[in-house]
Amino acid sequence: MSEVHSQPNQQNKENSPTRDAIYIGKKPLMAYVTSTLIQLANQPSVTIKARGLSIGRAVDVSQIILKRMENAGYAVGDILIGSETVQAEDGRTRNVSTIEIQIKRNS
Repeated sequence: MSEVHSQPNQQNKENSPTRDAIYIGKKPLMAYVTSTLIQLANQPSVTIKARGLSIGRAVDVSQIILKRMENAGYAVGDILIGSETVQAEDGRTRNVSTIEIQIKRNS
């Protein structure tokens, strides 16, 4: 997951638009901030998603948006934490932590 891209939310429970997720990877931090702000200009809310070692970067992206864009009226919505079972290259299964942070525009 090293690209900023939008994909349908596979575990979508609310049937919201499909282009509402930013996946955090290894690109520079500001690339994700910019991508999130562009999405927020077109949609009422965006979900920042990360897993494993990228979780800290996802939190950083959300905080940069909230602190630096204080007057723009963004707020943190729901925060979901969990884990996924993934198959390692050696064949073993591992649990990987996940986080989803919703950023939304204040009305």
